[in-house]
Amino acid sequence: MTLEEAKAKLEQFGQEHVLQYYEELERPQQEALLEQIGATDMSILESCHHREELAQKGVITPLACMELPEIEEHRVRFEQIGLDAIRAGKVGAVLLAGGMGTRLGSDDPKGMYNVGITHPLYIFECLVNNLLEVVHRADAWIHLFIMTSEKNHDATTHFLAEHQYFGYDSHYIHFFRQEMAAATDYEGKIFLEEKGRMATSPNGNGGWFISLIRAGLLDTVKNAGIEYMNVFTVDNVLQRIADPVFIGATMDRKCTVGAKVVRKNAPDEKVGVMCLEDGRPSIVEYYELTEELMNAKNEKGDPAYNFGVILNYLFYVPELERIVNGDLPLHVVEKKIPHLNENGVFVKPDAPNGFKFENLVLDMIHQMDSCLPFEVVREKEFAPIKNATGVDSVESARTLLEKNGIIL
Repeated sequence: MTLEEAKAKLEQFGQEHVLQYYEELERPQQEALLEQIGATDMSILESCHHREELAQKGVITPLACMELPEIEEHRVRFEQIGLDAIRAGKVGAVLLAGGMGTRLGSDDPKGMYNVGITHPLYIFECLVNNLLEVVHRADAWIHLFIMTSEKNHDATTHFLAEHQYFGYDSHYIHFFRQEMAAATDYEGKIFLEEKGRMATSPNGNGGWFISLIRAGLLDTVKNAGIEYMNVFTVDNVLQRIADPVFIGATMDRKCTVGAKVVRKNAPDEKVGVMCLEDGRPSIVEYYELTEELMNAKNEKGDPAYNFGVILNYLFYVPELERIVNGDLPLHVVEKKIPHLNENGVFVKPDAPNGFKFENLVLDMIHQMDSCLPFEVVREKEFAPIKNATGVDSVESARTLLEKNGIIL
């Protein structure tokens, strides 16, 4: 993009200030800024003035879950269906690993965090070990797509290569970077994080498929014959990946998406819950649950919204291709955004000071025709690491890892 083209684009969206330090920059910095301006979708920025409309929900009703007794009754058959699909190359795995370990007190990518006590045991290592269990069981490699971000791509790829991918065949590992979105103040003006760089943030976990496509990896998916993609986040060190029973149940029920869920430990637990919204599969976030919904009962007299998602989904690839050209709803999220202040000094705010713009997986699910909520045992598959201490922390995850026989 030329300087004149950049000026025209910025003027169109009222962002002329982005070039205020342009003349102070070295030539490579100027070129990088112009490239960033050209690649940034600025049409979304106006949405910060319509946050209330974007956040509106439809009519919420319960969505029945496949619970543990039913899963156990059909486990052998489900597992065989899943193993057959894996051996036929129909299943791929997608690790969403664009985040940093900031909340854990680390400047590294979150997956590089060491949860070991007597020996190193990294989050990435835990996840690869979990996937290798299925690879050995099926005697077949599974393509693993790892989504990084511009902030952690180099560190992630170098770390995994240095550790020889923890025993995973590198021919089956594919990296791609998550698309980025601009971050703005409350008036929709883009922040600068450097004189030659706009402040950006990852475009949300719902941006994974379009990011994979733009990285040129859809051909890899199709050439490998992959029909289902198990998408999971880096947070949960106990989750089962490419779980044959989960795959088989979703295929058997002919659902276009499956979602692993756990029984909530309290009505107000901070997890999103599976539901129907206007008759289609959806997820209602914990802060959107009214007292009426929290207290609602199903026909068995159990809580109607009692199963929380753990961000482990199985998507049917043809349906992903169908929805990718549609517009996913945009979420405008209030955040703390480091930036240059009016004096050109870099500051890290102590309180939210602007907006980030995200697409979320829950919106991908809402565009699917059918969803199977699939219950798993919390103590065996849910050990999220979001905080250094307390709830969903390194401490709690270590306790659960040890309970599951993992030597720390």
